[in-house]
Amino acid sequence: MQKTSLIILLHFLSFILSLKGSAQKALEIVKASHATHVVSITTDSLILKTGSTYSFTIDTPEDAGLASTGLTVEQINEQIKSKDGSIHKYNITDSTGVKKLSGIINNRDNLIVSSSDGIKSKTYAIGLKKYALSGNLFLEQNKYTVKTEKNITLYFTAGQRTPNASIKIELPEGVHATLENTTVNVIGRGEVKLKDLSNQSIGRVGSAYSYSKVGKVKIESTKNGGSVIIFNHIDLRPYNGVDLKITIHKVLLTRTGAYPFKAMYKTTEPEVLVSQGIDTETATLHVVDYISDFKRVHQVNENYQETFETFKKVNFEWTPNGGKQKIKLMQSIDHGATWLTSSAVVDPERGSASISNLAPNQLYTFKLKIKDGTKEYYSNKAYFLSGKVNIKNFGVTGKPGNDDTEKINEAIDSLNRLGGGILMFSKGEYNVRTVHLKSNVWLYIDKGATINALTGADAPRPTWFSDAQYRTGISPTQIGPYIDPENWLTKQDIGHTFFNNAMFFAEREDNIKIIGNGRISGNNNLYTGSRVANRPINKRGDKMFSLKLCSNIEIGGIYREDDLWYDEYKDEPYYLKNGKKDFNTSNMLQIDQAGHFALLATGTDDIYVHDTYFGKVSSENARDLYDFMQCNNVIVTNIYSKLSSDDIIKLGSDCSLGFTRPVSNYRVRNIIGDTHCNLFQIGSETADDIMDVHVDNIYVLGADKAGFSISTNDGAHVKDVHLNCGHTGTIHSRSKMYRTTAPFFISISNRARILGATVGRYKFNENGIQHDELLANNVNIGLVENIILNGVDISEVYKGSSYKKDVRWKPYDGSQEKATPIVAGYKLPDSDDVEGGLNFKLPNGEHTGYIKNISFKDINVLVKGGNYLEDINKIPPELGVGQYNVPNLGVQPSYGLWVRHVKELYVEDCSFNYEKRDSRYPLFFHDVLGAKIQNVKTVCADDNHYVLGLKQASNVTLKNVTCYDSEWGDSGMTISDIFHKAGDGKINKSN
Repeated sequence: MQKTSLIILLHFLSFILSLKGSAQKALEIVKASHATHVVSITTDSLILKTGSTYSFTIDTPEDAGLASTGLTVEQINEQIKSKDGSIHKYNITDSTGVKKLSGIINNRDNLIVSSSDGIKSKTYAIGLKKYALSGNLFLEQNKYTVKTEKNITLYFTAGQRTPNASIKIELPEGVHATLENTTVNVIGRGEVKLKDLSNQSIGRVGSAYSYSKVGKVKIESTKNGGSVIIFNHIDLRPYNGVDLKITIHKVLLTRTGAYPFKAMYKTTEPEVLVSQGIDTETATLHVVDYISDFKRVHQVNENYQETFETFKKVNFEWTPNGGKQKIKLMQSIDHGATWLTSSAVVDPERGSASISNLAPNQLYTFKLKIKDGTKEYYSNKAYFLSGKVNIKNFGVTGKPGNDDTEKINEAIDSLNRLGGGILMFSKGEYNVRTVHLKSNVWLYIDKGATINALTGADAPRPTWFSDAQYRTGISPTQIGPYIDPENWLTKQDIGHTFFNNAMFFAEREDNIKIIGNGRISGNNNLYTGSRVANRPINKRGDKMFSLKLCSNIEIGGIYREDDLWYDEYKDEPYYLKNGKKDFNTSNMLQIDQAGHFALLATGTDDIYVHDTYFGKVSSENARDLYDFMQCNNVIVTNIYSKLSSDDIIKLGSDCSLGFTRPVSNYRVRNIIGDTHCNLFQIGSETADDIMDVHVDNIYVLGADKAGFSISTNDGAHVKDVHLNCGHTGTIHSRSKMYRTTAPFFISISNRARILGATVGRYKFNENGIQHDELLANNVNIGLVENIILNGVDISEVYKGSSYKKDVRWKPYDGSQEKATPIVAGYKLPDSDDVEGGLNFKLPNGEHTGYIKNISFKDINVLVKGGNYLEDINKIPPELGVGQYNVPNLGVQPSYGLWVRHVKELYVEDCSFNYEKRDSRYPLFFHDVLGAKIQNVKTVCADDNHYVLGLKQASNVTLKNVTCYDSEWGDSGMTISDIFHKAGDGKINKSN
């Protein structure tokens, strides 16, 4: 009996222990699939990574950016999960057992894992180890067809920011990378072969920048038959999506199976840390014996047009293996439940297929059926939507008052996973915070549909540096932007510096269109000012479209091949159709209340924007419209802006990516509008070179700065800019400028907003005026060259935009600012005029930045006039740091054209006139070296008989220059041929 009782007791104890063991097993944890902070997990411990980095939000004080990379209490759920899939509750306690609700998890804290009912729990002791946070390595395509030659592309992003990083990418046996067959793109700088990485342009930098190369690279063999690509001296402080895009070209793998890849990286600042090279830093390529890269060929058309075949035809491609396979294209309309052989044209040797006559509004699934001898198998699947997909199919109602952000983003993600498609916003009202645009997904805004901005846009992304030193611009003595020469955030205003806080955002995406004849409105929820950081956290959205390092973009209305122009009596745009005015502009995309930027495109190439009506419903809350920073291959056409507070079309190059890119190939046509700033501007951000810009047919209704402005302010070379030369198409009308403070403002200054720039503060005397301002001392003065300006009629020259006016255009009453057409290079002060002397020389030794080869042809200027004779003695100041606008020059000594620091000036077939007698010179040339004035008509007031004033000018020729007496059409004199060799002087109309 006793023996039996003892046996029962032992069984009972065993049962209790097994229950306890089962309970403990049910509370076991493992790493989550995307864990960045977990080093290891044992039965009773959790080891986490710790370290430090610099991380500034726009709210972080300037001296408080050093941040722990340790895991916070709030982040624990993202790092671990239950081993058996059961539901857990996680709590963190400190070493004394007190529950922590927030903050960094410390050494000797504890993780309490509880069952969902709270009855069972298990404690894990927490320890910390120094590691860099896990990066992310992934393959563009993780399946590869055996015995085919194709590219393998890897993407790697470090887990934290750091300068001067080293990165190792381990490749498996069989994947042979060389310095010649492998390319890399570092933080979006552009793709180069590995052998050329050390010679890739670092961008335009001053001498105080610590990097002279983008990076260094070498390849070493490993013991397992593979190899490792080692990158050194890589600046990972900027974040522009993936850090490294590595493509190994023409790889041929001859065996099936798994091929492992691994990445590791090492930080240098603020401390030395190394990543583990496990979990998210690994990727596997699966080599299979079937076609694995079957995919749809996407349309990348310049402009969206629906034709008979738009939704009826689709093309596919894959990598052929050179064999004599029999391949058929299979299709399904029930998500793959049943399959039919399609009537496609298939070319196995080229690896292509094309199918037509598809049914409309249908989701098709396609795959290849391959017969290779006796073997038969199928490829991967591809998809095609034969029509537009209504956003309402995703549960979006289109009714006012809803927040549709999440459902719209889910719809875009869904189409992106299918390989792309057109998402249609049908009649209704849609409200969004930040829409994340994705590759190959097009948004179609139908007539009657409105997309409104809500508050709560994405927050500006944290960065390595603080931007607080430059929040509202640069004054002549503001040293802040230059304190840290490597801080790219201080080189442009806050609107350009941050990208995520937008209504629509994309980074490193391709083939995106936002088209239609509906309306997009900022709805008074997009901010226009430079003090956006001072606003509440949920009200910092300041951009409508923000595109960063994207490609193949279209934004606009329903395409029309007709030219847009303007009717001054109706104050409305119209299309020129068969020589007649067509006021039906219902094809245009309407945009209003666009915030700081309707479009901020940065580092984005191949852009087409067109047929857009700004401000039809509301002309409030709109600043810059189209801003192209560091962008190439851009077409802008048929744009009407009723009113904006800043530039309508602006192109430049800044430092907001952490490096600079040159700019080229612009075609701009049919731009009409009223602005508080410039209708067209190159600048003011000019950190890298800008060239090959062609503009035809502009109609300036009002511009409180200039109608057409070209500036280089930061050392860039601006070259080959053409106005009305017919390079974008037929010149259908003469360009017109009304109500501009200065019709043309073409200038050079030296603000030096580039990486590595340094400045000093100097006191100097300039023409009797005492100055106290910054001078850039290690950045060359920029150059403006080859500017050709044709065919413009100019009148009403005064600051006359209707911005913040009660009337559409307030007539000139003598109180508004006005200026001459201006061409002004830049000269440093002479050492003798500087207190203590000028103690530096610029790198190229130049003291003056000249504008070279500028031509005015067939330009007619009618100014307001009214200036007195004493104004001929005015000497406008040089344009220094923080002084780069028309008002900084004060009054010019001429009314028709004022030119300074220019080589090779041509003025031909032009006229200069005034409404009210103006006693200044019609033309004034200061430090002009080589000028030809031919077939020009002008007027000289009766108290000033000189047609041209000259100061330090040489080689100036006048031919057939007519100067009327006092008023246009009165008797006058014609100068047939005069040559001024050198020095100061005046050309009398009677010469």
